[in-house]
Amino acid sequence: MIQLARLEAAVRVMARADELAAISETPDALTRVYLSAQHLQANQRVAEWMREAGMLVWQDSVGNICGRYEAAQEGAPAVLLGSHLDTVRNAGRYDGMLGVLTAIEVVQSLHQQELRLAQAIEIVGFCDEEGTRFGITLLGSRGLTGSWPAHWLTQTDAEGTSVAQAMVNAGLDPYRIPQAARDAAAFSSYLELHIEQGPCLEQAGLALGVVEAINGARRLNCRFTGEAGHAGTVPMNHRKDALAAAAEWIIAVERTTQQRGGNLVATVGNMRVLPGAVNVIPGEVSLSLDIRGPQDAPLDALLNELLAVAQAIAARRHLQFSAEEFYRIAATPCNQKLQTLLADAVQVVQGETLSLPSGAGHDAIAMAERWPVGMLFVRCKGGISHHPAESVLVDDVALAIDAFSRAVNVLAAAE
Repeated sequence: MIQLARLEAAVRVMARADELAAISETPDALTRVYLSAQHLQANQRVAEWMREAGMLVWQDSVGNICGRYEAAQEGAPAVLLGSHLDTVRNAGRYDGMLGVLTAIEVVQSLHQQELRLAQAIEIVGFCDEEGTRFGITLLGSRGLTGSWPAHWLTQTDAEGTSVAQAMVNAGLDPYRIPQAARDAAAFSSYLELHIEQGPCLEQAGLALGVVEAINGARRLNCRFTGEAGHAGTVPMNHRKDALAAAAEWIIAVERTTQQRGGNLVATVGNMRVLPGAVNVIPGEVSLSLDIRGPQDAPLDALLNELLAVAQAIAARRHLQFSAEEFYRIAATPCNQKLQTLLADAVQVVQGETLSLPSGAGHDAIAMAERWPVGMLFVRCKGGISHHPAESVLVDDVALAIDAFSRAVNVLAAAE
């Protein structure tokens, strides 16, 4: 009976994901950005589903849609569940939305059984995690944590509309942004279910995994500076070829990161060669470096080693190397007790569990600044996300609802 109920719930989640996917600014590609008409429409639809699940519903002052399923004793702290409802451009239909829809099913089950627990359960559909419209990420979750920078209001979109004006256009008051912040005592913890956005679960043949940490990241602009010269007249042993140095370093980046292990990853994703002529030795190469990992100390150790290798290559080749870091975010470890709780639930429903890091960012990054966070990953086909081919299996969603419900019920039963 429980298995059948979970399968029915999963089918409902899939249908609702399809319904939300139809709420898009373009008919042929899912795009739903912060405070657009489509975002507000999606909020309204999710609000209806929350009410059907027995929740008190409101839209907060930054545009998050929120619902509360009251505890046995009114006013008790809550376990907060959630994810985001905004998308990238030409998106898939499960990134973010799956977490909100499965959370509603957790509450729906309690409502049908007329059960109230020691803690309330709240759900939030965050308004802007992706940053597609204004280039601001975690906008919704930073509303709840009270860490919304004032200068965000002046940020503009491609049409020149500011965040402040967009809020006014959507019926929100920019001066009331602080009202979205929740007191630290309001929540005991935050749990987020999300598609993996990677291939690890699929490769392991598992539907579910428990997130150990959201990777920290460092991004740098790097440069090898040599000497341009005639491709036909400068002997090989006299050259200061910046591209050859960069190529050697790129291979070293790959090899060194693989040897380090520990779920560290490194990517050189962009490169510009000057002067860029077929018959001229490259005199300068600019390239990017993106490295990520679930723990900051190994991540910084890897970065230091990679930069030292680059300097050694440049010195041996009589070139110059420089690097400038332009982005840094700390790793966000998930709470160990919540990891154990989720792992126990996953063990029950799938027979084994897998711990893995998240290479992508999530609202849990901001939430972890105030509350313990835990995350459950669901397998997605090919590890594909941020793409229309994003896909999950209904049976996997049923297992996810089962495991997530078990974890939430245990957590919310504790006073």
